Amino acid sequence: MADRKPVRVWVDGCFDMAHFGHANFLRQAKKLGDVLVVGIHSDAEVAKHKGPPVMKEEDRYKMVRSIKWVDEVIEGVPYVTELDTLDKYNCDFCAHGDDITLDSEGRDTYRIVKEQGRYKECKRTAGVSTTDLVGRMLLMTKSHHLVGARNSPIPDGKTNNEASCSNLKSPYTGISQFLPTTNKIIQFAEGKEPNPGDKIVYTAGAFDLFHVGHVDFLEKVSQLGNYVIVGLHTDEEVNRYWGGNYPIMNLHERTLSVLACRYVNEVVIGAPYIVNNSLLDHFGVDVVVHGMTPIKPSANGSNPYETPKNKGIFKIVDSCSDMSTSKIVDRIIENRRNYQERNEKKEKKEIKLIEIMAQRKKIKRPTVKSACNINETQTV
Repeated sequence: MADRKPVRVWVDGCFDMAHFGHANFLRQAKKLGDVLVVGIHSDAEVAKHKGPPVMKEEDRYKMVRSIKWVDEVIEGVPYVTELDTLDKYNCDFCAHGDDITLDSEGRDTYRIVKEQGRYKECKRTAGVSTTDLVGRMLLMTKSHHLVGARNSPIPDGKTNNEASCSNLKSPYTGISQFLPTTNKIIQFAEGKEPNPGDKIVYTAGAFDLFHVGHVDFLEKVSQLGNYVIVGLHTDEEVNRYWGGNYPIMNLHERTLSVLACRYVNEVVIGAPYIVNNSLLDHFGVDVVVHGMTPIKPSANGSNPYETPKNKGIFKIVDSCSDMSTSKIVDRIIENRRNYQERNEKKEKKEIKLIEIMAQRKKIKRPTVKSACNINETQTV
């Protein structure tokens, strides 16, 4: 009996500020087949159809390559998915989330593959989006640290509209609430114990707005051993040493972001800030690593790495990346109006299309699978 031909799944997108929602979609898409091929749009394509991306294309390419469910990355693919693209990369079908993606003319970017029956959907991860993260950075408050606190009072006279970059009601661009579950963590976790003799490497931090600088760092950390454990500090601890409204992402969100990285084997959720003998012995740590960021003293003023330093197992690793969480925040704030206008325009197109589809359904026409043009007049 001949070997079964591997099923190759195609997905594409901007993957701007790639987050755990993107990773969850890629995880689901990978389960639809054997090989996951991810096409990523260039900066020029994104700007033409959607507006300026937050992250440059080189960073977006590297971020997606770091997600552990991704097998191949194709750079600079067209914004509208064509059959020729699927055939060129030997993909059986295209997968996308159950949201709407429109081109510059207001048409569904997946209309062609849908019409030809080469399209499958995955469930969108509610409660997280690039728009949401941008909103958190524009709204300098700590309410996002609290699960279910999105509707809490907004300080400093700012409004929820300012936070979300929109005052419209599209279910795809507007903010919804992310609810963490143990099942989601299990789905992301590798569930693999270290093998006897493995060299175990431990590093800890905030890993907030998980970005390409973190990826570069963790890739280098992974080269120091066979099994990488990342300790994630609590929201309260991160806020103690970074101040402001940090962390932008709460502990549950940061956990999923780090677990999705192919260079990470395990995550300690709410790791102690001080790396003591108890932690080192519990996980059998051989090497403790810190990046080039300044080491903040613990709450009692002590050096959190005093014990591994005394044991001679502490190392400093230079990621050679100039990206940081604060740089992303600064970029967003400096370009605030541009991102607000981009998201408002995107949401208006989505709402108009939803209204057209609802009207067609009401008059008992077949549902148009996002293939209509939102610029058409709503006549029947």
